[in-house]
Amino acid sequence: MPYAYVLITTEVGVEEEVKEKLLQEPEVVEADVVFGVYDIVAKVKGDSIEEIRRTVTQKIRRKIDKITSTQTLIVVSKD
Repeated sequence: MPYAYVLITTEVGVEEEVKEKLLQEPEVVEADVVFGVYDIVAKVKGDSIEEIRRTVTQKIRRKIDKITSTQTLIVVSKD
C-alpha cells in the first residue's frame, strides 16, 4: 500500500488544532507537531498514488483551515 509523508506549515499557534483535524481523516495514520521549517509531519496512506493526491488536495489542503503550505514526499522504497 503506497504512503507518503506530508510536511505541513500552519498559521502560528494552531499546530495542535490542525494535528487533531488531520487525525480525524482515516487516510492519515500518524501526525506529529515538529520544530523546524515545517510545523507538522503527517503520514498518509492510500490504495494508490492518485488516492494519496486526492487526500492531500481535497481532505487536507482544501478542508482544513489554517494550513498555509504542504510538501508531499511519496515513499518509493521501504525496507
